[in-house]
Amino acid sequence: MKTEVKIKSLLLGVSLLTAGFATAQTTQNTDTLQTTTQIQTTTNPEIDALKQKIAAKPDDTQSLVALATAYQNANDWSSAISTWNKITTIIPDWAPAYYSIGYANQSAKNNEAAKTAYEQYIAKVKPEEVDASKQNLAYAYFFIAFLDKDTNPEKAKQYIAKSLQYDGTNQDALNLSKSLMN
Repeated sequence: MKTEVKIKSLLLGVSLLTAGFATAQTTQNTDTLQTTTQIQTTTNPEIDALKQKIAAKPDDTQSLVALATAYQNANDWSSAISTWNKITTIIPDWAPAYYSIGYANQSAKNNEAAKTAYEQYIAKVKPEEVDASKQNLAYAYFFIAFLDKDTNPEKAKQYIAKSLQYDGTNQDALNLSKSLMN
């Protein structure tokens, strides 16, 4: 029951985070900007305030989500991953945390860890959450298909088909599907 309440209280945050992920995936930063941003993270008042709040109440999932998001906004991928992992220990069946771990790992160029997290995300999405999660499911399936296209083309074909099932307009997925059929 307690987990159910925590999950319900996070739904609004998930909606906001999902919108942020969609735009964040299309944004690229230079290494210089990323390094500068990470240095600024140590003096980020939002992050510092959230850390203090969490120190007083370590299982405050709303604050943990806000902290993980703040780390992502600052391009501090290792701290974001660590924070998302803390959330999964508190709410192990909350799918959006696994998507976020995948996204942060992908941004940090840890593709195998991103793939694992996206696979966990796909497995954790509940049937009643599928409609609200279509965009993220499409991307997770696409990313895995893209990574597996050379080593496991049959799995890649299955995953790209699932990706297109959730978002049939994604040009990258359509292109990958075409290349896998050749």
